[in-house]
Amino acid sequence: MASVTSVNISEKKGMRKRQVERIELRKGHGIVGDAHAGDWHRQISLLAEESIDTMRAMGLETLTPGAFAENINTEGIELKSLAVGTLLRIGACVLRVTQIGKECHHDGCAIQKATGHCVMPLEGIFAVVIEEGFVQSGDAISVMD
Repeated sequence: MASVTSVNISEKKGMRKRQVERIELRKGHGIVGDAHAGDWHRQISLLAEESIDTMRAMGLETLTPGAFAENINTEGIELKSLAVGTLLRIGACVLRVTQIGKECHHDGCAIQKATGHCVMPLEGIFAVVIEEGFVQSGDAISVMD
């Protein structure tokens, strides 16, 4: 079963996110208290633990949740293979995938500078909130038909 391994927020843009116990998802807004919340198409970012493990294998063993500024870490679901428009159920919440990957910072992030590679531009996904509620580590995540 696929599940959430961590939930993370930051109060300011440009900062790594910190792990929290749970997050509140609000329709049309994103995560309450997160700097990237708002009425736009990248309210929430998700990144698979399997993708982070790729970076750990490149010598960054100390990577922690939120290192890529992702809000939700998952395991057991291949996020990068999902199509835009896919609906995901996470606990009682529903998200719609709006974007796969993103352009890296103009001069590259610290991780890309250290390893020559970063997973977020190709393997991170972004979503908007369709059904609101709370999400925490251990919640099941599944693709809806």
